[in-house]
Amino acid sequence: MKSFLECIPCFLSQALRAGRLAGLDDREIKTLLDEVAVMIPSIPMESTPPETGAIIYGKIREITGKHDPFREIKEKNIGEALQLYPRMKEIIRKADDPLLTALRLAIAGNVIDFGVDRAFDLEKDIEKILRQEFAVFDYDIFKEHLRSASSVIYLGDNAGESVFDRILIEEMHKPVTFAVREVPVINDVTRKDAILSGLDQVADIVSSGSTAPGTILRLCSGDFKKSLERADMIISKGQGNYEALSESDLRIFFLLKVKCPVIARDIGVHEEDIILKYKHPDQKS
Repeated sequence: MKSFLECIPCFLSQALRAGRLAGLDDREIKTLLDEVAVMIPSIPMESTPPETGAIIYGKIREITGKHDPFREIKEKNIGEALQLYPRMKEIIRKADDPLLTALRLAIAGNVIDFGVDRAFDLEKDIEKILRQEFAVFDYDIFKEHLRSASSVIYLGDNAGESVFDRILIEEMHKPVTFAVREVPVINDVTRKDAILSGLDQVADIVSSGSTAPGTILRLCSGDFKKSLERADMIISKGQGNYEALSESDLRIFFLLKVKCPVIARDIGVHEEDIILKYKHPDQKS
């Protein structure tokens, strides 16, 4: 998905919010905002928002001198999600359709997003999403592909929600490769975060090679791109991965909660909608 004019103020808003979350003082945040503002005239509108995000969060690492400035926040989110894990497993055990319930819970975890300007209440969101209707619901296609798949590639998004991804992976009963970011960017999941969430117990963890808050194919390693092309099934979590891959030629299931008006317009739904959308090569978005 390309960038739109509405993305430009969002880039500055992200930089301000991220600078505060990363513990920068006002002088450092002003430096960050100045540097992002200077970059805006040269940002190609054809580039995806995560590509610009990679530059913004690279500047935050540079200014803070910290390789992972959001580490404490990510560990807190993972800890909170792990506390909910037994309860979520019990919800699935009692469900009429455990796989669908696990999909809903995976989407509920997608609210843990520092790339958008909104607060979240994880437990309330879980309760809401367990009852909410899907705006796009390609569930029958999902089940059909899952039945025939020998293995699945699962593109992770945020660190805290990786606990919810683990629950879905456990319910799929297939060999899964879980893809993480190459370097820390916002609160996106890295190998260290995925292990903390227990994903190493249920999936093979690999780096996509992407340094952006999304699976940007040109930034991914050659081996990972080959694995995507060979994959029986790809599940893409979150908005950043949707922005990065919505116009790719891959067969992908997008799983997300819509938290951005631009993405809502691109998909043809409303903000706050939940999505299970299948895209094949004949569809560009």
